[in-house]
Order: sequence, then C-alpha cells, then structure tokens
Amino acid sequence: MSKKNIEKYDFFYLLLRKYVDFWHNYVYYRKVIVFGKDRIDFSIPTIYAPNHQNALMDALAVLCTLKKQPIFLARADIFKNKFIARILYRFKMLPVFRIRDGYENLKQNDETFNDTLRVMDSLSGLVILPEGNHAGYRKLRQLKKGICRIAFQTAEASDFTKEINIVPVGLEFTHYWLFRQVLTVVYGHPIAVSEYYETYKENPNKGLLDLRDRLSSEMKKVMVHISDENDYEAVNELRSIVNEKYSDSIRYPKLFRDTRLVGKINELRVSDPQSYREICDDSLAISDDTKQLHLTYRLLRKKKHPFGWLTLSSLFLLVTLPVFIVGALLNFIIFKVPDLQSRKARDKAFISTMRYGLTVAISFVIFPLYLALALIFIKPWWLALAAFPAIPVTGLLAWNWLMLYRRTVGGFRVRTLIAVGNPLFIKLRDRYNSLTERISRL
Repeated sequence: MSKKNIEKYDFFYLLLRKYVDFWHNYVYYRKVIVFGKDRIDFSIPTIYAPNHQNALMDALAVLCTLKKQPIFLARADIFKNKFIARILYRFKMLPVFRIRDGYENLKQNDETFNDTLRVMDSLSGLVILPEGNHAGYRKLRQLKKGICRIAFQTAEASDFTKEINIVPVGLEFTHYWLFRQVLTVVYGHPIAVSEYYETYKENPNKGLLDLRDRLSSEMKKVMVHISDENDYEAVNELRSIVNEKYSDSIRYPKLFRDTRLVGKINELRVSDPQSYREICDDSLAISDDTKQLHLTYRLLRKKKHPFGWLTLSSLFLLVTLPVFIVGALLNFIIFKVPDLQSRKARDKAFISTMRYGLTVAISFVIFPLYLALALIFIKPWWLALAAFPAIPVTGLLAWNWLMLYRRTVGGFRVRTLIAVGNPLFIKLRDRYNSLTERISRL
C-alpha cells in the first residue's frame, strides 16, 4: 500500500483494523454508542466531517465505527520524514499543505487532490476534520473552507454530473482522556453538495460559504455545542451534574440530553437572566465543593448509602482482592505505563491519543510474550491457549474492582460527613438537590 494506490482495499490493513477496532470499542472505551449509520448511502461518494476536540481519537472514532476503509486528510508537517510518511500512507492518510507549511508547498495539494479524486471514485470515503485543528472543549469552531472546496472540485472534475454527500459527524466523549469512558458517535443527515452546484458555478466563493454554513449548522445538531464562552465552564459542568447518570444510556444517549439541556439554558439566558446567572453560579459552586470534599456527583445523587450495602461491598472487595492484584500486575505494563507517559503530554488533548496508541503498541509486544510463557509453563497446550485471554480480562476486572472500591470508600465518606454534621456537605447537598430540581422544571 502506497500513496499511488491508497484507495485500494488492503487485506493487511483490514487485519490491523480488526485489532485496533476491538481495542478501541471494547477495551479502551467501556461503551461506544453509534447512531445514524443507516442514513449513509454508501453508493454515493462521501466525505465525513467530524468535530475535532480530542486529537487523533476523533479520527479513530470514525474509523472504528465504519466498516469501510476511509482515507483521512492530515496536516502535511507530520509527513516530513519519509519513513513516517510511508507508515502514514499505509494507514491511509494523505497530506494537506497549509500556508504555514510554506507558500511554495501549496502546489503539492494538487497531487493530493488527484489522490482524493481516486478515493471518491472508489467509494472508500474521505474523512476531513473541517475545524482544521483540535480544541479540548465542547464547541464547534469556525469551519475551514477546505472541505467544501474539495467537494466542489471533485464535482467539477465530473462536470458536475457526480453526486457527492457530506455527512456531519458528532463526537461526544464523557471524558477526553480517562480510561473506560463512553464515546457517542452520531452520523447526521447527509448534505447533498449538488444543492449548491448552481450557486458555485455563478459565484464560487458564495457557494463555498453557503455550503460551509450549512455544514456548520448540521454539525451542531449532532454534537454538544456550548456557544457562551463567558459561562462555558458553568454550563459544561452542569451537563455532568444533571446528566452524568445517563452516560451509558443507548435509548436516549447523554449527548442528546446534553444538547437539549444546553438549548434550554440558552433560552433561559435570554428570557430570565437572573435565573440563568443563579444556575451558573450554583453549578460552579457545586463543582468546587464536591472536589474539596473528595466526592463525586454519583455519591451526591444517591439519597442513601446503606451501611449494610457498604459492608457487603467491603467484604466482596476483600474476597476479590487477589483478582485485583493479579489483574493489576499482569496488565501494569499495558495500561499503567502508557497512563504515566501520556500525562507528560504538553497538550492535554493528546493524552488520550498517547495513552491509546502506547497501549496498543505495547500489547503487540507483551501479549505474544505472555502467550509464549503460557505455552511453556502451562500444559497441555490447549489449556495455555484458553488461559491466555484471561490476561486482558483480569485487567478489566481489576479496573472494575478499583471503581467499586472508590464508590465504597466514597459511601463511607458521605456517611461520616452526615454523622458529624459537616456544614460544607450539608450546604453542598442542599444546593445540589435544589439545582437538579430547578433544572428538571425546565
């Protein structure tokens, strides 16, 4: 596989993708919720346009939820090294040159455009992140015109006889870089670029702007878009306070609940500024007090923390402690080492990318080693093969054990705070209940 035939179906790439998909969808994330794939007409050349908040994990979110082998456009500076460039081509990525890469290099985009023509003809699909760069907050920024320009140039190459669709893709991460979070991917209604052919022929710049504005509008429908920059932190925190409990919901995903909540808050900002300000202030205050008391919204949400349940949970944790120890030790290199290394990232948006990438890379080395050791020390061979899959399973069990441990300790902490009549906790609980009831009335 090279740049010259990047659009061709690649069996080696398929095998690699199977592993990457499994690790992404079932190990790294505890759940991946996908909506709207039935809206896509795969018989029409398609450009996928996801929002860009979590570095390379955004591209993986699309890759790991589509069965095809789409090609990705990426910034050209990562292709400078010829060896790295060959690897990127193998991973079906093409370079896009920007003015910052040097005006003289912009001509090389002509070659990339010729490659994208082949990609569109092959119906493999093209993925372009229209915001141009990533930003770790839930807001759609100004889109670049490049995605629209490529769509129109592709149509122009066929004398505007070919239909082209742009599919807006909304991505929502319950947390950008923590392990075992929930990812929601929503494929929106395809935009038929042909609707703008005539406008583009008469006035290319207007055609570009009209299509870009339409794409921006459609993307906001399938993602969480917090437009208020001044109160961004308060509104963003409100999502967790109110809707965190729905993170795993498939019937009515948290993304849609968050979108509705943000919409209601935006309406309140106009109709009742005082109530809006009170809600924002309460949201930030609850966040600060919760952190100060080392609690979580889940602990606040539970009205009671029965001593009997906490006792049984403690006994269960004690009995299953060996499982945690074994799972933690066997998977320490695979999971903990990438976690420690990723925290050194200068840009926090790359923490998840580094953690996932290092985890997959290390697993390629450590799992064959574990398999060899299992075959050496466990007899018969079929028992060794049966025991081998238990390694990642014990790692996930260790993670679940740790989550239960934190919830149990948190439950005892809440009971202690209630028993001593901690004034900050009493104030926090009352404010939390008042805010959630107030939001429910919206």
